[in-house]
Amino acid sequence: MSKLLIAYFSASGTTAKVAEQLSQATNADLYEIKPKTPYTKDDLNWMDKNSRSSIEMNDKSFRPALKDKDANIQAYDIVALGFPIWWYVAPNIINTFLESYDFSGKTVVLFATSGGSGFGKTVSELKNSIAADTKIIEGKILNNKHSVDELAQQMKSLCK
Repeated sequence: MSKLLIAYFSASGTTAKVAEQLSQATNADLYEIKPKTPYTKDDLNWMDKNSRSSIEMNDKSFRPALKDKDANIQAYDIVALGFPIWWYVAPNIINTFLESYDFSGKTVVLFATSGGSGFGKTVSELKNSIAADTKIIEGKILNNKHSVDELAQQMKSLCK
């Protein structure tokens, strides 16, 4: 497999666990995408139309600030990009991350965690945030239900 980075955003810790398992399964480096202002439990209340996450996700142009921009993306051929599914798409901070680096010529393999929905329009919504020659692959919804060996096989099949 080519040089692989597991980059992830995790608001509650669920996606972090999966990313750590993927990193172990593939012997890949791990990078956490952190918002400048961490999300609180109240921020994540999707049932509250005035919660931070609801307000952000209702504005497709909103880009939450990143805590840092020190991912060495140029050192990798493939970036496995993980996040929770919010409103059937990636959280806006994933767009911020993609727009903060040059992904030209790279492959981005998506993985996500979800309470019940699939990727929805995630791929089409993220395409506007990457270079035209970046290959983006809809991966799998992974909710801590896979062994290390299963994760390694899934990533190998997606990264061909």
